[in-house]
Amino acid sequence: MTSTPPRRTKIVATIGPASDDSEVLARMVEAGMDVARLNFAHGTPEEKAATAQRVREAASRAGREVALLQDVPGPKLRIGVLRDDLAELRPGDHLVLACGSTEEGDASRMSVAFPELARAVDPGDVIYLADGSVRLRVMAVRGDEVETAVELGGAVSSRQGVNVPGELSALPAVPDEDLELVRIGGEMGVDMVALSFVRSPEDVHHVRAHTDLPLVAKIEKPQAVDAIEGIAHASDCVMVARGDLGIELRIEDVPLVQKRVIAQAGALARPVIVATQMLESMVVSTRPTRAEVTDVANAILDGTDAVMLSQETAVGAHPVEVVEMMAAIALRTETALPHERWNESRVRHLPPHDQDPAYTVAYNACAAARQLDLAAIVVPTLSGRSARIVSAYRPSVPVLALSPNEETVRQCSLIWGVQAAGIAPLGVTEELIRDAARRVVELGWVAAGERVAIMAGLPSGEPGTTSLLQIQEVFAA
Repeated sequence: MTSTPPRRTKIVATIGPASDDSEVLARMVEAGMDVARLNFAHGTPEEKAATAQRVREAASRAGREVALLQDVPGPKLRIGVLRDDLAELRPGDHLVLACGSTEEGDASRMSVAFPELARAVDPGDVIYLADGSVRLRVMAVRGDEVETAVELGGAVSSRQGVNVPGELSALPAVPDEDLELVRIGGEMGVDMVALSFVRSPEDVHHVRAHTDLPLVAKIEKPQAVDAIEGIAHASDCVMVARGDLGIELRIEDVPLVQKRVIAQAGALARPVIVATQMLESMVVSTRPTRAEVTDVANAILDGTDAVMLSQETAVGAHPVEVVEMMAAIALRTETALPHERWNESRVRHLPPHDQDPAYTVAYNACAAARQLDLAAIVVPTLSGRSARIVSAYRPSVPVLALSPNEETVRQCSLIWGVQAAGIAPLGVTEELIRDAARRVVELGWVAAGERVAIMAGLPSGEPGTTSLLQIQEVFAA
């Protein structure tokens, strides 16, 4: 056993032109990337499939499990293709948005493939481009054309997002194109799917009817914030997507919304990801700002399961170094985590749902780890649910998940404090406990002679039956 504890907070890294290379990916995995995000708003499915294969190969080379997160575009407005893929807008310029058009655009006229936009805005309304960095003021609406004046200028690229604060009810909650991409992602072997611009639990249920993959609900609309409890309950994970959230809400509200979403997800034993501009300056710089380091640390202290890198690894100049920096910040911050307070406070918020004993067993495993100075909590699991519940109580020791399912092992890459590996399926609980104890020693996760807590269920081999907790020493095979 090493003296340095394993990192608990997981790192999600977006793969793009700067990182979509076998050697770079291998170095990112070694640096600490736990989940590779594939943004399906850009590129073709064929390109994403090739990227997914490179991630798998890089993870195999590094000897680490890395999950694939498919991020589908959702009902987001986007500008069309621009001449030379770029346009520079200056304050005072006039820009016409041609709604429903697919024409090539420039700095004076751009297409938006959504004809209803012209009927959803009025003179005086604000429209944002390029993740809020460019602000337009609507001057007039003439048929399918929206005439605007540029108030805040900047560079705009092809296919970048268009944000109109408020609810555009004509936008489909889950476009058919997204459902097709989810199907393609399933065939590609992704491990989980992120749903953009979720507004209600029904949006998640709708996609759930089309896939068995775990679903990550991205919280980036005011309606989603209002419905966060229902959305978190319907989802397998939630993401605080601060980019669009900071446009849709008053920007000063975003920190409090982040804390609220993290708390709500924790109260339902759902992992949560905090995303957008976490180490943004490292897109060009070799070091982050002090404010960025503090932002990452505060998200971890708030209780997030994972922190996400977007442009930093997709198009940044230092994709490997930014992962290393994120891992270093997480490790340092985790030395101050309030495990006992989290453990005791979450027992009040994580009820035994439908009198499910798994929650009580998980809580007591965490308490035992503190009181008995255990080395780890070992969780044999089929679906990963038991490991997720233990993680929600934020134990002071590693959670060692063992599963016969490769998909479950990879999906655990997103869960705070969980290390996962495979184990042979067994049908007898006593044998499962014995083999789990041997397996964690074999993996080098626990030293022979140390004590661990092992969770199990009766009957063995059936999901959702966790009801046993055993404390024992482990020995080498």
